[in-house]
Amino acid sequence: MADTNRRRFIQATGGLTIFALAGCTGNGGDEDMMAEETTGEEMMGEMTTEDGMESDMESTDPADAPRASIDRFSESAGTLHVRGPDTDLPGPDEAIDFDQQFLAQGFGPDGSVVQYYDFDVQPTTPAPIYTFVDENGDPIEGQRNVVGVVPRDDGYNDFWRVNKVTVPEEYEPNTVRSAGGLMAGDYDIERTDVIKNCPIVPKGSTASMRHGDGSAELVDGWYDGQVVSYFLFEEATIEVSSESVPLSPIYVSFNVNPGEDGGGPPSGFMTEMEGDQTHNVVATVPGDEAYSPLWQVMIYDNADFETVTDLDSARDATILASDAATVNCPIVSVK
Repeated sequence: MADTNRRRFIQATGGLTIFALAGCTGNGGDEDMMAEETTGEEMMGEMTTEDGMESDMESTDPADAPRASIDRFSESAGTLHVRGPDTDLPGPDEAIDFDQQFLAQGFGPDGSVVQYYDFDVQPTTPAPIYTFVDENGDPIEGQRNVVGVVPRDDGYNDFWRVNKVTVPEEYEPNTVRSAGGLMAGDYDIERTDVIKNCPIVPKGSTASMRHGDGSAELVDGWYDGQVVSYFLFEEATIEVSSESVPLSPIYVSFNVNPGEDGGGPPSGFMTEMEGDQTHNVVATVPGDEAYSPLWQVMIYDNADFETVTDLDSARDATILASDAATVNCPIVSVK
């Protein structure tokens, strides 16, 4: 999937010749979630990896479990941000300081200054995440959510479609610790229309900013019997649209236009002479009905950089590519 996204982005840019809702918090359900009931066997079609199955089916304390190795910058995981000899990206499983390297500043639709994290290209098809509830719909205290893919796996996405798993009264938390073990069990699974933005990252990673009162603490979950950590961004409610993550436009310009030598993403976003202020413009912000942190990238001619300061002026600029990529950039500040 990462290779497909990378080729698509290169073609679009170079080819110019260029709950507490659960879902991600580890607990809970949401009575307002639109859901459809299915079974483990029916859900198996969504799995993209062969997850381990718990042989003893005994509860395990996450503190005593091994951790999955996470690398967001490998060739199989990254698209715009791939580790190489000329990059200073963190190594495999090394904590990432997103405040230091991946916090960008642009403009909102009305010209206000916005800040957002850059979590790289993500597909529009959400991956399933499984949260556990009892027969009354209440969350299973202590149970961590389960995912079937991590960065590097086909089908991985920072955006997760919430699935509620109903377990019997005698269920012990953290008995199920993998998607394979879940599918092997006899559980009712409800696929909801709720999507959560939860990028899986190495242990110790930090991204301190959130829009509103959201927590910046890492959340632990299960993958293939191993613990994984992820951020949770809840600046807006996101629901499935035509089985996909909804999109919102973002207008960007690079130091060198796509199609020129070294142009496009390798040249970096164009910024003002002093500071890190880009003239990238988002079409929506949290609170707008059409807001989504998955952005449809529109590239405009950098010759128009000085005149682009809001959505109207971005739309008036010369557009070089209208669907270059879809990137996960949750807005964390609007001033």
